[in-house]
Amino acid sequence: MDAITSFALASGLSWASGLRLYLTVFIVGLLSKYGHINLPESLHILSNPVVIGVAGIFAVIEFLADKIPYVDSAWDSIQTFIRVPAGALLAMGAINSSNPIIASITALLGGSLTGMTHATKAGSRAIINTSPEPVSNITTSFGEEGLVLGGGWLALMHPMVFIGVLIFFVLVMLWLLPKLWRGIQSILGNIGNVSRTH
Repeated sequence: MDAITSFALASGLSWASGLRLYLTVFIVGLLSKYGHINLPESLHILSNPVVIGVAGIFAVIEFLADKIPYVDSAWDSIQTFIRVPAGALLAMGAINSSNPIIASITALLGGSLTGMTHATKAGSRAIINTSPEPVSNITTSFGEEGLVLGGGWLALMHPMVFIGVLIFFVLVMLWLLPKLWRGIQSILGNIGNVSRTH
């Protein structure tokens, strides 16, 4: 794998893990198992049938949980402790460097990208959940799955295009995250005001 392809794979796995970790592992594992993509040796474990099976089960659970308002936010809260380290490990495996400095920097950057993506997803869903109708939640959930599939395809088939799109996404997330945080603070403040008046 050349440097661009490795970078696109590492960043693609990290980014997608922040949205749908299990779906990412399931699809990449299947593609590798049936010879559609070549993964670095350090990621060959993803093509193990047991790993594919477990990832597939959790992908179905996540698919269902992510469609139910408030359940999705509870799921995201739990996933905070899983997605970020998993994204870091996947990035490190994609680069597959024996140099501990490069491996460490890759893990830090991969985990940071996963964390940023996860925070944007979780923050957006927490605000969307304040809407009384379920349609926006379900639509957003399917949109995230579409992003993972489309972004993953770009990362694997058109690495340079993916890197350009990813830079755009990172800029959007950096712009959006402070706004999401202020929105969540406002919602929590309103809940606190309501509870004090009762």
